[in-house]
Amino acid sequence: MIGDAQMRLLALCSIRVESKSVDWSLIARCTLKGSLDLLCDGEVPEESAAARRSLPVLREGLKQPLNHHFPRIEEELKLAQKHGARLVTVLDSDYPKNLRNVPDLPPFLFYRGDLREDDNRSVAVVGTRDASEIGISRTKRVARELSEAGFTITSGLARGVDTAAHSTALHFGRRTIAVIGTGITRCYPKENYSLAEKIAREGAIFSQFWPSRPPGRDTFPRRNHVTSAISLGSVVIEASRTSGAKMQARVASEQGRPVLLLQSLVEHQEWARKMVDAGRASVVTDTEQMIDVLLAGSTEPPREHTQQLRFDVE
Repeated sequence: MIGDAQMRLLALCSIRVESKSVDWSLIARCTLKGSLDLLCDGEVPEESAAARRSLPVLREGLKQPLNHHFPRIEEELKLAQKHGARLVTVLDSDYPKNLRNVPDLPPFLFYRGDLREDDNRSVAVVGTRDASEIGISRTKRVARELSEAGFTITSGLARGVDTAAHSTALHFGRRTIAVIGTGITRCYPKENYSLAEKIAREGAIFSQFWPSRPPGRDTFPRRNHVTSAISLGSVVIEASRTSGAKMQARVASEQGRPVLLLQSLVEHQEWARKMVDAGRASVVTDTEQMIDVLLAGSTEPPREHTQQLRFDVE
């Protein structure tokens, strides 16, 4: 059973006027600042492009009472419950801490598994769906060594690098989080169903969408924002210029999160070299270096390293 404030928050997210909706991150930011009542009164206490776009939609949508949306919300909540999923919103104390300090935070998450405070010490390990054999090998090594160092491994449950990162953490009895690009009741790709079930039992699966939401062209890019924001930083193993992992690297940089690119990636991908040259990412060659950057919260790599476990040499 959720409270009145949570229901009103979800109702604001349900508003649609001629296929337009109120910006969900705007709703989350304002609610986090204590302005849920103002939003429900048709006021947006923020000066931004998102606010200017959303205000007419909000006011038009509020011509119907918010409880008009409650039946649909209740159906979504029942669907989530049927699949063993729970809800956490920005109004709740157990909403993930790392998400609270980015502007593009989701107003709510549906999740399977459990929420843990030590997940604040997490790192995203991501890369292409079409990973090479050596890329998979590097992923396994990164995931193993970072998880052994006490980091939760976060990824997107996609084929290739994501699958290897999750599977490695689970294999060594470590914690992993999957941030998915569909509703919590679905699994994409379907061949990762067994992996998803194991993650739900031993880690957590997060979705920022309504439980019934199918995969769409917009859902996976939006998923990248949460995968990055819920982590201290993102390690990119392999990624072409069209890869979603490249997008996550950009998003992480915009969010102020460290972006860690393997040296082998920088050597072979122009986009990666440009990010490093622009000071938006760090080149990393060993786990110690990754940990230093992650814990410092900086994209500047440490100057001295006593250990060199190179990931570009097998």
